[in-house]
Amino acid sequence: MQQTIIGQANPVAVTFFVLFVISTLVITYWAAKRTRTTKEFYAAGRSITGFQNGLALAGDYMSAASFLGIAGLVSTSGFDGLIYSVGWLVGWPIIMFLISEPLRNLGKYTFADVVAYRLNQRPIRAAAAAGSLVTVLAYLTAQMVGAGTLIKLMFGLPFELAVIIVGILMIAYVLFGGMLATTWVQIIKAALLLGGATLLVLLTLMKFGFNYGSLFGQAAAKYGDSFLAPGGLISNPVDAISLGLALMFGTAGLPHILMRFYTVPNAKEARKSVFYATGFIGYFYILTVTIGFGAAVLAGKSLIMSIDKGGNMAAPLLAEFLGGNLFLGFLSAVAFATILAVVSGLTLAGASALSHDLYVGVVRKGVSNEKEEVKVAKAATVGLGIAAILIAILFKGQNVAFLVGLAFAIAASANFPALLLSITWKKFTTKGAVTSIYTGLILATVLIIISPTVWVDVIHAKDKAAIEKQIKTVDLEAKAQVAALQKQGTASVDAITQLTAQADAKKKELTAGMPKALFPLKNPGLVSMGAAFLVGILVSLMSAEKTAEEKFEDEKLRSYLGIGAE
Repeated sequence: MQQTIIGQANPVAVTFFVLFVISTLVITYWAAKRTRTTKEFYAAGRSITGFQNGLALAGDYMSAASFLGIAGLVSTSGFDGLIYSVGWLVGWPIIMFLISEPLRNLGKYTFADVVAYRLNQRPIRAAAAAGSLVTVLAYLTAQMVGAGTLIKLMFGLPFELAVIIVGILMIAYVLFGGMLATTWVQIIKAALLLGGATLLVLLTLMKFGFNYGSLFGQAAAKYGDSFLAPGGLISNPVDAISLGLALMFGTAGLPHILMRFYTVPNAKEARKSVFYATGFIGYFYILTVTIGFGAAVLAGKSLIMSIDKGGNMAAPLLAEFLGGNLFLGFLSAVAFATILAVVSGLTLAGASALSHDLYVGVVRKGVSNEKEEVKVAKAATVGLGIAAILIAILFKGQNVAFLVGLAFAIAASANFPALLLSITWKKFTTKGAVTSIYTGLILATVLIIISPTVWVDVIHAKDKAAIEKQIKTVDLEAKAQVAALQKQGTASVDAITQLTAQADAKKKELTAGMPKALFPLKNPGLVSMGAAFLVGILVSLMSAEKTAEEKFEDEKLRSYLGIGAE
């Protein structure tokens, strides 16, 4: 088996990491001098160009789950590992054609501005803030736990210390530099990630003579033809549809992504930024195919899974195999930069939900001065940062993959239906929006808790492991008995058949006692999003709101032409 230095302190990785941190802190210092008003804090003074915002959107979106997770899934599950990259990518045309322009023209700092544009402000903002905060905290926790695990493996630091370092840095970026600093951290990180992944792919293809046929052929020879076919990760079609819907429409409901459209000066630049972001993200996800299959062939599934059961170290292991300690160190620092950029964006989105939507929109009934709002946003940033650190330490050693699924399910169920209906449907009402948001939020959260992802794999993980161990023991005992009969020369067909039948019966009995989920789907997107749309429509039809209908034509005019947009 190939040897690796992953899991030991890596001075090269630490050096690259320190260089990245120093350069981003210099940017934060520069940005702090230009961040005084709410517009500058939340939206970088609307001074970011379409190209810059496209790169920043890509940096915000290409999280550790994208870089480490998808490459890991492909390297361990083959073809089916790409379901996430496809699902995440196809969400972008939805944002481009349905969301970006109306969002930029109608809103100010958060997506709740759009939903509440012609509806009753306070209940909408309270509900939207709840949806945003749960989405942000679920996503943030997963990223923070990922950061802790990555640094523990790469830099040889304790998990708790790693999480605290990430927390302090993300608070610093947002607290002092606001959206301007966060944007440039994301731009630098996107450039590093795209450059590093491109180099990794070129070095991988060199090993196969730049021939994908050779790469896939070797993968099939090593792991069988099924490795190149669907069904390795998700075999239930309904599960695949539900997950796909959550990934597609969840993208259009992520608060930290939607917030980025307020950083550009107008709707034209907003559309441009989605165009560029889709190109960068699409290119990156194409690279993950080669990285995943390359890691499976060159590093090997057994080594990848021995380092991390989820396969998250596939890309760093491939980098080490191809470029030694130097390339491993660089890519490890890039992976860490990836997490830092994403958590900064998430923290800012959470802080804006607390300050702009809850404090100003609900507590102060829409009346607040700018200095006061920025103070509340900064206090919320510190609070969110501390909460994220504590929750991540609490989740130490846990499989938090379900949190990313939960974040997307909530974004698709609580945020997206209300946002889309408010823009496109004249009869949408305040009661319809509020019930739609809460239905999606509660249903997505409850269903994921009682789904196989949490109910079986987290809550009853010990029971599942114990039964799996017993089944393995039954198998081993049956094989030992057959071997003993063969040694004695009494291994007749009938005797072997009888032993096999007894073992199968025992395994069937044990499997019957395996913990079962109360809800069958691994991701509830299909049910929770469908319910949120249905409830929003039915409640709106039962509670007509004349003033909201009258304002729809004004909203449409501003949505299409941008007249009156900030």
